[in-house]
Amino acid sequence: MTTSDKGYVTYQSENNIGTIEFFHPKGNSLPGSILKELTEVIHEASDDPSTQVVVLKSGGTGAFCAGASFDELCNISNADEGKEFFMGFANVINAMRTCPKMILCRVHGKAVGGGIGIIAASDFSVAMKGASIRLSELSLGIGPFVVGPAVGRKLGTSAFATLAIDAKTWYGSDWALANGLYNKLTDSIEELDKEVERLAKNLSESNPDALHNLKDIMWQSTGHWSATLEQRAEISGELVLSDYTRNFIADFQKNH
Repeated sequence: MTTSDKGYVTYQSENNIGTIEFFHPKGNSLPGSILKELTEVIHEASDDPSTQVVVLKSGGTGAFCAGASFDELCNISNADEGKEFFMGFANVINAMRTCPKMILCRVHGKAVGGGIGIIAASDFSVAMKGASIRLSELSLGIGPFVVGPAVGRKLGTSAFATLAIDAKTWYGSDWALANGLYNKLTDSIEELDKEVERLAKNLSESNPDALHNLKDIMWQSTGHWSATLEQRAEISGELVLSDYTRNFIADFQKNH
């Protein structure tokens, strides 16, 4: 587990339900250390015979996930480092995709960029009303290349294009529900937790072979993603070195 000042990732299994929680003090952003540990923990849950369903959540009461860590983005000095950073997102998405257990995502607040990729890579997501989303990569000069396959698969090409191109606009939770990113909305944190608990319990009592086969069907035709996401990480790793992106991040950090 990472230390609290740099965030953490935890995993516990009880009553056939494995719960993964990640946290970072800067809006649940995702530095490389958190991405690496998330990947490892998802693989651990995949191999855990005491877990039949996985609940993925983030800590705190603010944003669900602020996406890529700007601190790390601004410290990338060459294309290899850039690719390595974005492979962190690729590895998390691939770990979720290949996990034989159903993954339920609990979304309590806003999600940006890579956070939307994590929601899209889950098998079912329950969000609280007000959990708006923004796919902001293009405004940074990068583009949502690594999360694109997961988001496009879940929302479809048109809705993905809406988020990707209109990169400075927040889209509401009702929009995310209507376009398939969210499967259910709740009015409060209490209702959110009850609904996630209900769904997880139902799945934990289901036939594991049926669940495994259903997941295979849901994710069919994605076998090429490992190679595709690596190629996308390489593109992002080069673009993050552009003057446009450097200046954007510098201005953002100065004003926040």
